[in-house]
Amino acid sequence: MIKLGANSVLFVGFELETAMQRLAWAGYDGIELSAIQGMCEHLRLDNWKAQASQIRDLAAKYGLGLHAMEVASLEERRLLPAFEAGAEIGIPVINIGPGGKMDVEEDFQRQTDQIQKMAERAAEHGVTLCCKAHVGGSIYNTPTTLRAMAKITSPGFGVDMDPSHIFRAGENPVDALRAVVSRVRHVHIRDCPTQQTSPGRPEEQACGRGRIDLFGYVRVLHEAGLDVAVDLEVIGSRGYDLGRMTTIAAETRGYLNACLKACGAR
Repeated sequence: MIKLGANSVLFVGFELETAMQRLAWAGYDGIELSAIQGMCEHLRLDNWKAQASQIRDLAAKYGLGLHAMEVASLEERRLLPAFEAGAEIGIPVINIGPGGKMDVEEDFQRQTDQIQKMAERAAEHGVTLCCKAHVGGSIYNTPTTLRAMAKITSPGFGVDMDPSHIFRAGENPVDALRAVVSRVRHVHIRDCPTQQTSPGRPEEQACGRGRIDLFGYVRVLHEAGLDVAVDLEVIGSRGYDLGRMTTIAAETRGYLNACLKACGAR
């Protein structure tokens, strides 16, 4: 089953309950908690035990699944408490970026070694560490993703497939998804107006506003029979008012739900 959610980073500057309330009103199935240090920490990994019961209670109150947690960092000091928190709270996926620089072989080897090590620790806690290709990173397109998949053998590793980064790498995200779908365990999703480095303004990241074939993307997920969370990840919304953030979330949910219905997934 494909579940629709959104990363709480969209609601940066507002309380977690506000984000959950607005996502529930928009009809989402669940939420991805932002634990990104320096950007948005709705889940504070240095004090997660104090939040655990509140997060579970809020999820129950608003009828939202806890799809994932985005840590972004590959640092052990951040990931180990993330794995503990995920196991305790009931968050099955921990999302990171690859780090390093594109087309620097030493970076690719170092970063994938670290991902392998951390994926093994994730597996010990019963959670999955997912990494996505990221513009400018050591894993940034389909070929580097496939290399990482071949090297990282831990059952605690999965691909977080984000079409916006693949699109900005000059590829067709639908074809790219087909190539890696066997290891996809999470999907970050947003649209893009162009193939430039930036994903665009927050409203331009709403699904259906840009140039990515997101219907084709969802269809590949459905045809693969994946049980996966597809979570909207919109960045850059700090300073937006709550109504504007909620509009982006609601517009995306409506579009993606229509895509799911059109391909027979709902």
